[in-house]
Amino acid sequence: MKLVVLGGGGVRSPFLAKSLALAAKEINLTEVVFMDIDEEKLFIYGKIAKEIARRIEPELKFSLTIDAKTALKDADYIITTIRAEGDSGRVIDEKTALQLGVLGQETTGAGGFAMALRSIPVLKEYCEIIKEVSKPDSVVFNFTNPSGLVTQALHTMGFKNVYGVCDAPSNFFRQLSQLIGANDFNAECFGLNHLSWFYNFKSNGKDVTKEILLNQNLYKDTEMRLFNKELISICDCYLPNEYLYFYFYRDKAVESVLSSGKTRGETILEINEDMMNKLREIDIDNDFEKAFHCFMEHYAMRENSYFSIESGQFRTDKFNVPSVEEYLAQPENGSYAAVAIDFIRAKQGSKKVNMVLSVENNGSLDFLRDEDVCELSCTVDKDGVYPHKASNVPLMHKNLIRIVKQYENLTVQAIIEKDRQKAIKALTIHPLICSYPLAEKLVDSYCSAYKSYIGEWK
Repeated sequence: MKLVVLGGGGVRSPFLAKSLALAAKEINLTEVVFMDIDEEKLFIYGKIAKEIARRIEPELKFSLTIDAKTALKDADYIITTIRAEGDSGRVIDEKTALQLGVLGQETTGAGGFAMALRSIPVLKEYCEIIKEVSKPDSVVFNFTNPSGLVTQALHTMGFKNVYGVCDAPSNFFRQLSQLIGANDFNAECFGLNHLSWFYNFKSNGKDVTKEILLNQNLYKDTEMRLFNKELISICDCYLPNEYLYFYFYRDKAVESVLSSGKTRGETILEINEDMMNKLREIDIDNDFEKAFHCFMEHYAMRENSYFSIESGQFRTDKFNVPSVEEYLAQPENGSYAAVAIDFIRAKQGSKKVNMVLSVENNGSLDFLRDEDVCELSCTVDKDGVYPHKASNVPLMHKNLIRIVKQYENLTVQAIIEKDRQKAIKALTIHPLICSYPLAEKLVDSYCSAYKSYIGEWK
C-alpha cells in the first residue's frame, strides 16, 4: 500500500512520519512519499521525518519529491497538509483583519476566508492529479486549513473521496480521558470544523458526564481552560470546541492579540525562520541528534505558546524536549495522523472504529442540507463511513452552526464562480464580522493579495 503526503516539507512532518512508521506493518503500508513544492524545507523537515521512519521501520520505502504526479502515481491514500503562501500568508491574513478591528485567526472568520482563497484552488489542482494518476478508489485525508471549508469546496467540485480531518476533537477526548482516569473513553461530536460541541461522554459504556463536569481540574487541565462554568451552563453543558473561544470571547481575543504586540502568525514565522536558519547549518545526515534537538526545541516553543496570544493563558501540560531515543520510545500519542491510520485500519476490516471526521451531513443534523460537510462522530468499517445522528441539539447551537455553514457555502460558491458579491455576502453574515463595509474591505484586500491563486473576479 502506498501513502502520499502533500505538504511533506511542513513542520509537523516528523510526527507524521513516526505515526506512519509505527503502524506500517499493521496496515500493510509499504511505501510513503513526502511531496512538497518547497524543496529546501522538504529536504530539511522531510529528511528528519525520513530518518525517524527509518529508525522505526527500516523496511518501509520512504522517498521525498517535488513532483506531484510522480508522488501520486498509484497512491492508495493521500494526506494533504498544505500551507499555500507559507507563514507569511498567515501574517498578511491576521494583520489585514486586525487593522479593521476584526479577528484574523487563520481558520475562523476573516482569516479562515483568506486562507480558503489560497488553499482551495491549490487543493483542486492536486485532486485533479489524484483523479488522473492515483488508484481509482484512493482516499484523501484533508488536513489543510480551514479543513471543513476546504473539504466542502472539494465535495462541491465533485471530489467525493475527500474526508476532512482535525486533531482538536481527538486531543480533547484524550484530555478528558486522562482527567477522569478512563481506559475506554468515548464521546459524541457534532457541528462544523472548529465550531463543534461534545456530549454523551462515556467510559466503559457508563455515562460519565457528571463526573467530567464536576471535576475541579476540567477548567485547568483541558482546553476548557479557555471557558468558565457559567458559559458551559449557558451552552446546556455541551462542551465547546476550543476554537469557539473566538466566538464567545471575540472582543477579548482581539484585544489580547493587539496588546501582545505580535500575532500568532508572526510568532510562528519568527520561530520557524530561526529554526530553518539553524538547521541549515547542521549536517542532518551526519549529526541527526543535533538536528533533531534543534527541531524539537523550536517545536516546543510553538506548542507551549498555543492559544496564549489570543487568550493570555498557557497550557499547564508543557511540551518537553525529548532526545531521539526518548522520542522513538514514546508510544503513539493520538497525533493528527492517528485519525487517518484508524480510518485505514477500519477500511481494511479489522474492526469498526469511531472517529470524528468532516463528512457530508446526510441527515445527521436535521437543520442542514444532506450535502453540507459537517464535523461529526462517525463509525467507519470496511463497507463505509456512517455519521452519527445528533439529537436534541440546542437552539443556540443550531443557530450558530446554521449561519456559519451558510458563510462556508457562500465562500465556496464565490471561489468557484469568482463572484466578489457572494464573497462579500459570506463575510457580511459571518458572526465575527457582521458588517457590510468591513466585509467589502476584507474581500477586496484579500482578493488583491491572493490574485495569483483566485484569478480575476467579477
